[in-house]
Amino acid sequence: MPGGTGGARGILLAVVAVLVVWLATGIYRVQPGEVGVELLFGRYVGQTAPGLHIWFPTPIGQVGTPNVEQTNVLTIGYRGGQEIGRAGQRDVPQESLMLTGDQNIIDVDFVVQWRIKNAADYLFNIRDPEGTVKLAAESAMREVMGQTPLEPALTIQRQEVDQKTRDLLQQILDSYGAGVFVADVKQLKVDPPTEVIDAFNDVQRARQDQERSVNEAQAYLNDIIPRAKGQAERVVQAANAYREKVVRDAEGEAKRFISVYDAYRTGKEVTTRRLYLERMQEVLGSTEKVIIDSGGSGQAVVPYLPLPELRQRSQETAQ
Repeated sequence: MPGGTGGARGILLAVVAVLVVWLATGIYRVQPGEVGVELLFGRYVGQTAPGLHIWFPTPIGQVGTPNVEQTNVLTIGYRGGQEIGRAGQRDVPQESLMLTGDQNIIDVDFVVQWRIKNAADYLFNIRDPEGTVKLAAESAMREVMGQTPLEPALTIQRQEVDQKTRDLLQQILDSYGAGVFVADVKQLKVDPPTEVIDAFNDVQRARQDQERSVNEAQAYLNDIIPRAKGQAERVVQAANAYREKVVRDAEGEAKRFISVYDAYRTGKEVTTRRLYLERMQEVLGSTEKVIIDSGGSGQAVVPYLPLPELRQRSQETAQ
């Protein structure tokens, strides 16, 4: 060759060098967490595990190495990080404003965590995997919110909404053959629109006051009813005790009368005398007494010191 480049031998060495370099392009490495997807003339052939592999060089063969263990995060409704309230965040109302089941507007910011579950489907069945996941997630959230009233969506059903959205999003992506696994859907901020949030907070405070009043009334109810039942039970028990006492007293009086009557039938004179003395004892025992001497003119009064009466009167005076 002109210039003395070695002639045929130099050309051969150059061709061999180019061939070696070209064949070397068929050597590739799959990093941990990745999967090698081999193509032959643009047609999918198979997958390889992490490590060093050899495949047909370009353009005969091609290899893709997507990371199937990395968890990807999409933010919907806002931009600027996964934590609400960070500086520099920007709200995206066209994504976050949704209509609830009771025809109210709600502002929802949420994140979607996803990863690749089938590398071949992920690479070849959808053109823009991340954009597809984002649009499908927004659509799924809107559908679930459209079936949920505003109040439960803001309070007790947030976790249920997340789970329903994740399941629905997984169904949508599976129907696309996207090869994507949805790990989690989590709402970060769920509020009414900014224009009405003050009025909504007033309503919430009024409902909290209502619940507090109901709880106080329920507590009073739980306190007054047992006490009323206890008092009623005491009255019933006292009435039963009084009834039992009256019945026992009546039975005792009846038995005593019968015993007196039986004694009267066996000894009328003795029983009559005894009853007379008992009655006179009861009558005279509670009256003041004056003793008069029956001798002479019968006008002499015998001195009498009523000690029991004086003791009783002194006790009454002390009381």
